[in-house]
Amino acid sequence: MLILGIESSCDETAASVSLDGRRILSNVVYSQIDMHALYGGVVPEIASRKHAEKITAVVRQAVEEAGITFSQLDAVGATCAPGLIGALLVGANFAKACSLMLEKPFVPVHHIRGHIAANYVAFPELEPPFTALVASGGHTLIIDVSDYTEMTVLGTTRDDAAGEAFDKIARVLGLPYPGGAALDRLGQEGDSGRYRLPRAVVTGHPYDFSFSGLKTASLNLIHNAAQKGEEIRREDLAAGVSLAVAESIVPRVAAAAREKGRDKIAAAGGVAANSVLRAMLERECRKAGIKLYLPPLSLCGDNGAMIACQAYYEYLAGNISDSGQNCYANMNVSDSFKNYQ
Repeated sequence: MLILGIESSCDETAASVSLDGRRILSNVVYSQIDMHALYGGVVPEIASRKHAEKITAVVRQAVEEAGITFSQLDAVGATCAPGLIGALLVGANFAKACSLMLEKPFVPVHHIRGHIAANYVAFPELEPPFTALVASGGHTLIIDVSDYTEMTVLGTTRDDAAGEAFDKIARVLGLPYPGGAALDRLGQEGDSGRYRLPRAVVTGHPYDFSFSGLKTASLNLIHNAAQKGEEIRREDLAAGVSLAVAESIVPRVAAAAREKGRDKIAAAGGVAANSVLRAMLERECRKAGIKLYLPPLSLCGDNGAMIACQAYYEYLAGNISDSGQNCYANMNVSDSFKNYQ
């Protein structure tokens, strides 16, 4: 089965063609990073306009690189939630137009399920059940994946996502956008123990996260040093922030896997590219006898391959829609789009 997947939930316009969900025939990504770097973060209206400008060329390139014609597609999938609503609508409406023109099914895809599916692309042998960590600029989640389309959230952030904390701290440190990647690179040169940074615990909810305290503590360190005319060792603070995030996430993910009796953990999302987090996950899983799946860096960020892959499993489960399907800025990963029509 050939499925075209389209992703436009934030600042990447992406399209991919998958064969039977696991084999990726093409994966085209147009990034808007350079444009949003001027503002230190994503500007939703600019993102939407740029998606509208680029989506036709990106989709056409994906189909051409796959070596097929549009008429050979069996279905068209697109991210419909969660994300920037204007950006989502561009990709979803384009996908719905394609499905109408081709008279092929339209498959709405949840962005978080797509991130998890990036592991199916990277590791064809991976099958549910397993525990998933999804960490990005907008989400930090521990999810029990009992089947390809059956998922339960075990833990989430109560405030800032890990990636959001990375980006805001990086911006105040004067690092370029995207801040998370720059912070990771800088921190590799630093001493993670130089600054004392908090690790929050949510009482009564052992798998939930809170990163606002880490963000505030880091910004206070920077501002207080500036007021005193002191110099912050940026590389040490960057290293400390990465370590604090990793130490907040990894034990919770491992504990959740043990509680559910899962012997596999899959990581996903842009923060899963952080070198400290990856190394700590590897150590913890090795110690606990848990098989770890870490996708390559190219599949950690937003891309069309993850959407094309998940669309295949949504199609098999009967989760198809029509041109009336709307998009949503927020939606629980365990919900079905059938409840939102």
